[in-house]
Amino acid sequence: MERYIIGITGASGMLYARELLAYFQGRPELEVHVVASEAGEQVLRHELGLSLPELAGPRAVLYSPGDFFAPIASGSFAVRAMVVIPCTMGSLAAIAQGTARHLVHRAAEVTLKEGRPLVLAVRETPLSRVHLRNLLAAAEAGAAIFPAMPAFYHHPRTLTDLARGFVGRILDYLGLEHDLAPRWGEKGSGDGG
Repeated sequence: MERYIIGITGASGMLYARELLAYFQGRPELEVHVVASEAGEQVLRHELGLSLPELAGPRAVLYSPGDFFAPIASGSFAVRAMVVIPCTMGSLAAIAQGTARHLVHRAAEVTLKEGRPLVLAVRETPLSRVHLRNLLAAAEAGAAIFPAMPAFYHHPRTLTDLARGFVGRILDYLGLEHDLAPRWGEKGSGDGG
């Protein structure tokens, strides 16, 4: 069974995390491990009115942010990839500089050191020079930077449509099949296809 780690930090954009975790709930052959920072859980309650167990679903394996003895804190625990969604600028900095303050950061550092795909769905605007330097440092370390910038070519009608389109791009990057939103050149994408 393929394993994936989802990290959730305290940036706005919990709708993205909800749609990504809903995808994994619909794929019982994939194992998902979820950890949220304390701020991530606070923003989750504020934006969606959900607890982490409600968001992650019954099949997800959940961890406390302070649990550095969790399996996902070790490179010997084989996972296919990790996604931090949404990813704060503080978490980006900790991951880029290798200064883990909680389990989301540690799991991301492990993902990088093991050469596994790490997606950072960063959420901030405007970006300062410090943010830009940290984005470059994370990319140079091997992370894929996915700014939470939804597309409109597929003519989304709801916020959920926007979130699914963005999550679909992440799933494409990870090589996971989905039908969350039409791709450019496909019927319904808005390009005449």
